[in-house]
Amino acid sequence: MAALTVGLLIVTACSPQVPQGSDTSEPSDFSASAQDYPAGHIHGMSVDPGSNRVLLATHDGLFDVSESPAIQIGPTIDLMGFTTAGNGEFYASGHPGPGTDLPDPVGLIRSTDQGKTWQPLSLQGESDFHALAATDGGIVGFDGQLRISADGTTWESVDEQLPAFNLAATPRDSIVLATTEEGLQRSTDDGETWVAVAGAPLLMLTALSEGKAVGVTPDGRIHTSVDAGLTWVEQGTVPGEAAAIATQLLDDSTLRIWVATEDSVQVSNDNGQTFTDIKSNHQ
Repeated sequence: MAALTVGLLIVTACSPQVPQGSDTSEPSDFSASAQDYPAGHIHGMSVDPGSNRVLLATHDGLFDVSESPAIQIGPTIDLMGFTTAGNGEFYASGHPGPGTDLPDPVGLIRSTDQGKTWQPLSLQGESDFHALAATDGGIVGFDGQLRISADGTTWESVDEQLPAFNLAATPRDSIVLATTEEGLQRSTDDGETWVAVAGAPLLMLTALSEGKAVGVTPDGRIHTSVDAGLTWVEQGTVPGEAAAIATQLLDDSTLRIWVATEDSVQVSNDNGQTFTDIKSNHQ
């Protein structure tokens, strides 16, 4: 399961907040919208290439958009931060929605059943992580300051702070990418130390897969990297405004890329040179 689950993405349309305030709700069968797509802001994505299941973490909770109409999974939580761990578990943060028995903000929460229920782990009522990423050594999060945790329960702030907009990692290694207004930052030790990537494009979102990386600029231009974010090559342009991104290595030189926009999920099988709506691949 762990090898199939990709999409370690967390993004928000808002500016990160400095920290201030277990849901066991039954999963909902709520349909997203008349357009079969979540209406709330999209903050993250998880893709299982084995089943082609695409989950979007949104202002209104977690949605399976590979179904038509889209299906809400679990309670209504504003999932500002969202990531997938190597064991298939989800980690998230944000704010509780109606009928959700969690403090505000929810701190770090975890789901072991693909988002149907969530359990509080740490910083309840204190932290709203707007960016999260899981590495082979733990979790990296940004809630107004950059923090790292080996187990999701105890945290320490890193010495070298940076204003991360998006964090990307894979639970199979220790590399983390962080996008900032000043440019791309890269860590090789689970987020403990960081180095600016010289010559990198100004990326808004990134994702990693098996030593390869993909990124998208604010104007939708796709870039790929064969060395986990050190050097980049421009590819094509995704239609629509990107809100979340995920990737899977198909072979030694080809990445499959998913990009969630405000009204669709676009997929590319040629390193981001061309895109099609995932619904065109469904019956």
